[in-house]
Amino acid sequence: MGSSFEVLPRGCHLGWAAGRIGSGVFGVAWSTRTGRNRARAVPADERYDVTLPLRERPAELPPEEIARLQSLCESLAREAGDLVRDRSGAVIAVADTKSSVNDVVTAVDREVEELLRARIRAERPGDAFLGEEEGASAGTTGLTWVVDPIDGTVNFLYGIPSYAVSVAVVAGEPDPRRWTPLAGCVHAVSTGATWTAGRGQGAFRDGARLRIKDAPPLGQALVGTGFGYTEERRRGQAEVVAQLLPQVRDIRRLGSVAIDLCLVADGRLDAHYERGLNPWDVAAGTLVVLEAGGVVQGLAGEPASKAMTVAGPAGLVAELSAALEAAGARELGHPDGETGR
Repeated sequence: MGSSFEVLPRGCHLGWAAGRIGSGVFGVAWSTRTGRNRARAVPADERYDVTLPLRERPAELPPEEIARLQSLCESLAREAGDLVRDRSGAVIAVADTKSSVNDVVTAVDREVEELLRARIRAERPGDAFLGEEEGASAGTTGLTWVVDPIDGTVNFLYGIPSYAVSVAVVAGEPDPRRWTPLAGCVHAVSTGATWTAGRGQGAFRDGARLRIKDAPPLGQALVGTGFGYTEERRRGQAEVVAQLLPQVRDIRRLGSVAIDLCLVADGRLDAHYERGLNPWDVAAGTLVVLEAGGVVQGLAGEPASKAMTVAGPAGLVAELSAALEAAGARELGHPDGETGR
């Protein structure tokens, strides 16, 4: 047991604070080397607003179990995609809004999440569940299913063919700074393209193994991004884009970060950056990038968080992160209240 991992008290909020210094919030980390608790500053804009009782982290899973979980992720995502496809022919209406009037939910989002919740409950009754629309339910195994029923809901609402079902299973808390991703699948509903990954088993698109391409110079990079839904957030993001655009080949905003991350893994985008992402936005796509040989991190080599997520080949991520910081990305407003797509 040579590595360290972070834990929070049983039943606590993932943004739990043991104390404050300025705007920072302390979390608690446990070092397996020392056996002592130690405080770690967790800035408020890195925290994920998720409540889920903590369970013991499971023992390392054997490759055959990872493969079974990967297969289950894919079958669940494909079944959910069939339901989305069936519903796409009907008139789609906004059922609710979240952080702003532009941050929409449809009845199909909720129906698909309920399907996934029911299927996972039947297949894996002891596992926890975290979905974008209905939140978290606790489990007993230390594994959590992290689901986005439709990543790219606005595209779905308008009939733009860039939206996906994202299904992943992680060990530990449903917090990208703390979890260990085990398996995941992103299924692009309109095109049928399906990306899968398993921890230590590689990343695939429609069964073909992926390997992230070599990093181009920043000036030759095609970069994906996404925008928040509030007026203040968008104004700040537009200022960053205005400074970044002259430094890169071009910028794409496709509307589904799950698909964008997979496009990075298979070389159709060189990198992706975004602020304000939630666990369900990145759970499956991040593993696809990592298993394809890429990196996913925040600014200046920090862990990816709601404050910033940057994905791509290592050299380009470092160069892009520096450009984003110079453009003022770190000074953007607090990302809480943004809910992803």
